[in-house]
Amino acid sequence: MIKFESDYLEGCHPRILERLMKTNLEQTPGYGEDEICAGARETVRKACGAPNADVHFLVGGTQTNATVISSILKPYQGVLCAQSGHINVHETGAIEHSAHKVLPLPSTDGKISAEQVESAIEEHYSDPSAEHTVQPGMVYISFPTELGTIYSKSELEALSGTCRKYGIPLFIDGARLGYGLASSVCDLELKDIAALADVFYIGGTKQGALFGEAVVICNDSLKKDFRYNIKQNGGMLAKGRLLGIQFDELLKDSLYFDLSRKADLQAERLKTAFREKGYKFLIDSPTNQIFPILPFDVQKKLAADFGFEQWGKVDGTSSAVRFCTSWATPDSSIDALIEALKDIN
Repeated sequence: MIKFESDYLEGCHPRILERLMKTNLEQTPGYGEDEICAGARETVRKACGAPNADVHFLVGGTQTNATVISSILKPYQGVLCAQSGHINVHETGAIEHSAHKVLPLPSTDGKISAEQVESAIEEHYSDPSAEHTVQPGMVYISFPTELGTIYSKSELEALSGTCRKYGIPLFIDGARLGYGLASSVCDLELKDIAALADVFYIGGTKQGALFGEAVVICNDSLKKDFRYNIKQNGGMLAKGRLLGIQFDELLKDSLYFDLSRKADLQAERLKTAFREKGYKFLIDSPTNQIFPILPFDVQKKLAADFGFEQWGKVDGTSSAVRFCTSWATPDSSIDALIEALKDIN
C-alpha cells in the first residue's frame, strides 16, 4: 500500500537523525535553555530576516495554535478565521477549550480577505449591543490554506494592513509553510511572512522533522511571558534540544525549501496525470495537496493499492478526495499511481 493521506507519514530527514545520534549522549539543560536551541533560534532569525524576533519551539500544530491564540486574546475576545480554517474544523474545539470563540468568515478557495476582516470588525463596533458579543481580537490564517491554496503578497499585505489599522494581531499557521513558499506561483519569501505577520510558525512535523513547530514572534507586545503559556499548555518539552536540533538542520541552508519544492513538484505530476484522464478538481491547489473529483468506482480501484483521504461528496456518483505528497515522496510512488491511472477505463 502506497499512502498519500497526509504529509507526516514518514519519520524525518536523515540529516536530522544523524545529528540526533551524534548528540545523543550529550548532557544539556532542559526546556529549550541549551546551547543547541540557542543556536537554532539564531538560525531561524537569520532565515526570517528578523534579528529581534523571539523564537520558541513547540511540539505540534494544534498545541501551537492553542498556545499562541490563548496567549494573545483577552477573555472576552475571539479569533477571526476562514470557515474552512484548521482551528475551526480540524482541532476538536481546541480554541474553544481555551475559553475563546472562533469567529469564522465565509472563505473563497480557503482564503479570507482584508475587506471581510474590516467588515467584521466594523460590524461588531457599530452594533449597539457590541459589549454583549464576542469582540474580534485577532486574525488567524494558514499558509497554505486547508485547500492547499496560498495568499499572494498583495493579499497578505492588505490583511496585515487591516490588522494594524485596527490594532489586532495577524497570526499565520505555517504547518505547511515551506510547501507554500516553494510553490511555483508564490510571490512571497520567508522574510515577507516575518515582516507582515505579528506571529507565525514554521512547520516541522509535516516538513521533514520528526515533530515540532518553531513559533516566531515579531510583535514586541506579544513576547512577554510567552514561555508561561507554553508551559501551561503542556508544550514545554523537557528534552528541548531535540526540537532545536531539528530546526537548526532544516533551516541552516536551503534544505527546508528543497524538500518543500520536491513535494510540490511531485503533486504537480499527479495533478497532470489526473487531468490527462479527464478528471476535474475541487480546487486548483498549487502546493502539495491536490483534490481530484473521482467517481466512486475509480476510487474503489485505486484504494486497493493507494491510500488517500475523502474530502467531500460532489454528487451521487463521485466525491472529492485528497492526495497529499510530502518531503519524502519518492518518484517510484508517483510512477506507480500514474501507471494505475492509465489502466483505469
